[in-house]
Amino acid sequence: MNVQRAQEIASSPIMANVLCEGQPIYIQHVNEQSETARIYALNHPQEEREVPLYTLTERDQTLE
Repeated sequence: MNVQRAQEIASSPIMANVLCEGQPIYIQHVNEQSETARIYALNHPQEEREVPLYTLTERDQTLE
């Protein structure tokens, strides 16, 4: 995922369908310089972590 799209998702009030390693996640913050995002898995909100943006994928909800 690119920095601009990750920032759009993080600042949007609408929940996007984003995955990290196959797990649905929520993007809390995007670090533009390091191209990383602070995320947590939806089923484990207490477990925050920093991941590279390239590990994030957005699923197209129209295909479901």
